[in-house]
Amino acid sequence: MHSVKVKAIRILLVDGHAVVRTALRMFLESEPGVTVVGEASGPEEALAVAIREQPNIILLEIDLGDANGLDLLPQLHAAAPGTHVVVLTGVRDVEMHRRAVRLGAVGLVHKGESAGRLLEAIANVYAGEVWLDSLLVASVLSEMTRPHTSQPIDPEEVKIKALTAREREIIEMIGQGLKNQAIANRLCLSEATVRHHLTSIFGKLEVGDRLELAIYAYRHGLACFLPQRCSHYSSPQAPSTR
Repeated sequence: MHSVKVKAIRILLVDGHAVVRTALRMFLESEPGVTVVGEASGPEEALAVAIREQPNIILLEIDLGDANGLDLLPQLHAAAPGTHVVVLTGVRDVEMHRRAVRLGAVGLVHKGESAGRLLEAIANVYAGEVWLDSLLVASVLSEMTRPHTSQPIDPEEVKIKALTAREREIIEMIGQGLKNQAIANRLCLSEATVRHHLTSIFGKLEVGDRLELAIYAYRHGLACFLPQRCSHYSSPQAPSTR
């Protein structure tokens, strides 16, 4: 039984292997509130089902035999504008993963990960989060935020711009001295999701642990020592004592 709670999630499976689709369907539909609304083995079938069903999530395998699943991404977004695409792949090709993100994928799960991690990724993407490898996120978002000018670039500013709103919230709470479980309770997340966000934060900011993160946050204005100095936060709280 998985701890991740999901509800009303409609999923389209796009994979060239019938056995894989069958296994995924059986696993996903064993979870309350999850429905597989369709399957597709290739581009034409995937687009037809996406237009008809308008799924919340599309699980997309990159290797579709004669077709590349990444080439299908823009068409899937056009066919089902409200959908979120999670790429499911057995390939550890960073450049291919970068391309998936550039084309609009908001989740990327390697087939070597557990079924529970896949479900957690789906739940988080459905809730509006991203689910990507931390180093990949830092690389892609840094590239996307890099100005196309000859002006000097502040590397720390690039790192900070790569942070999501959720990651900034977590950094602020780390600065308050909160532990993972307390952060999870406050944000209504699982503790595993908080750990996943911290891994992403460590990779983006290039810090090694919570202490380095707290120091970095204070130094760059992402967290404050005293509540009266936190006017850029809507609901400042004093850091907890130790």
